[in-house]
Amino acid sequence: MDLYTYYRSTSSYRVRIALALKQLDCRHLPINLIGDGGEHHKPAYLSLNPQGRVPALRTEQGELLTQSPAIIEYLEECYPTPALLPKGAAERAKRRAVAAIIGCDIQPLHNMAVLNQLRALNISEEQIAQWLAKWIGEGLHAVEQLIGEQGFCFGEPGLADVYLLPQLYAARRFNVDLSALPRILRVEKLALAHPAFIAAHPDSQLDKPQTS
Repeated sequence: MDLYTYYRSTSSYRVRIALALKQLDCRHLPINLIGDGGEHHKPAYLSLNPQGRVPALRTEQGELLTQSPAIIEYLEECYPTPALLPKGAAERAKRRAVAAIIGCDIQPLHNMAVLNQLRALNISEEQIAQWLAKWIGEGLHAVEQLIGEQGFCFGEPGLADVYLLPQLYAARRFNVDLSALPRILRVEKLALAHPAFIAAHPDSQLDKPQTS
């Protein structure tokens, strides 16, 4: 499999975690998203993904899949062990609800394209910081109340954690205060010591710029 990815893309990060938890071999093909000349705007990548976003996954059968929720569902269906979701329908729905809060209600509001549009409208950096704190903070406070009190979000690593850890990385990038979220901070601590999450972390990616 080939994964078109960008080291600090939260959507790419999700898929990297899912692949690592399932111990699936996958070649990473970095797509640089920085600037108007970013690789995602170029015809070569647009021919693969007309939306010009990451991630995209080329399967072992040669199919090209886009959008992280669809890719993660594909991995869960085709490679069910270890499972990211439990067997019970209600319990599966609880995990999907946390994933949806993050993937549908939080992350789209701090997507690079959204922030660039805010700046194009002459919104100040202070106002953008307030925007980020509001939407990320509100969403994570809801997640805090939905997850369990031990272990990962629901005990063992699963779908909710796949979505949560990239969101926490973004929250810290944007200096969002997480101090009032003890359950979430517990999950973060566990994940940052887990081999699959370490392997998927932006700091572990080959396309992360080197600092002097």
